[in-house]
Amino acid sequence: MIEVTARYFAAFREQAGTESERVETRARTAGELYGELAARHGFADARARCKVAINDELRDWEAELADGDVVLFFPPVAGG
Repeated sequence: MIEVTARYFAAFREQAGTESERVETRARTAGELYGELAARHGFADARARCKVAINDELRDWEAELADGDVVLFFPPVAGG
């Protein structure tokens, strides 16, 4: 079990009802954590359409998590 801080932006922040939260998790990757949090907060966006950063660095969904990481979730951005 590790503890990370999840930070949410835009629609994710609205759906979660908070800008950030401490999360105890067994997730090993950013993608596993997204799945866990999507189920908890009702995020409907497909992971492939979203972005994730760990400790302020954009990463892919298979990036491994470590205790104390700050994981930032960005929903799809509209526009063009």
